[in-house]
Amino acid sequence: MADDVLILIPARMASTRLPGKPLADIAGLPMIVHVLRRAEEARIGTVAVATDSEAVATAVEKAGGRAVMTRADHVSGSDRIFEALQQIDPQGRAGIVVNVQGDLPTLAPGDLKAALAPLADPAVDIATLAAEITKAGERDNPNVVKLVGSQVWPGRLRALYFTRAIAPTGDGPLYHHIGLYAYRRDALARFVKLPPSPLELRERLEQLRALEAGMRIDATIVSSVPLGVDTPEDLETARAVLGGR
Repeated sequence: MADDVLILIPARMASTRLPGKPLADIAGLPMIVHVLRRAEEARIGTVAVATDSEAVATAVEKAGGRAVMTRADHVSGSDRIFEALQQIDPQGRAGIVVNVQGDLPTLAPGDLKAALAPLADPAVDIATLAAEITKAGERDNPNVVKLVGSQVWPGRLRALYFTRAIAPTGDGPLYHHIGLYAYRRDALARFVKLPPSPLELRERLEQLRALEAGMRIDATIVSSVPLGVDTPEDLETARAVLGGR
């Protein structure tokens, strides 16, 4: 485990499509605890949950994890983890901050570890993950965000754009962006101070703010996409998958 890596999991109860989802029961544990376990199993750094809910904090602490209380008025997970970072590490020891969404209970620990690889390149500000789309229905699904990028070398792309549309056109693979981010600490500090950008607002994709500001995002290509739990149907799928672990 690295002393300079901090993994933060933002979690809030006020989901519009699945209220209270961090505490939704999956195979006998709250969903947020499953995500906490996956992050701990990656063994890449200290893990904490950043939340505005006492109930979430209690569930995390009961499971042996660390929870940090944050303000309730944050508009994004990146804002929430930045506040938590100031509380956990005011001395600035952590040089890399990983934002793991709290609704990814099937995240593979090895993929989380792989997300850090592009940060070995000092030119990269933010690292993330992507997987090649293999299901035809995902190509034109606006809920499947596509990463358009140029190959740095096999298994790694430099992000040029993110979109809900089918892109790029023509022959060749399409890549499903996985919403997990490993920031250099100074890149996160810069990012949260930026105003929402025009393309971010148009596509409803926060990561476009970084690209429009000239920040570099590289992605490690992995073979699986974790289930994002946003709806009751997703929750039932997660229960079926994790119930057999």
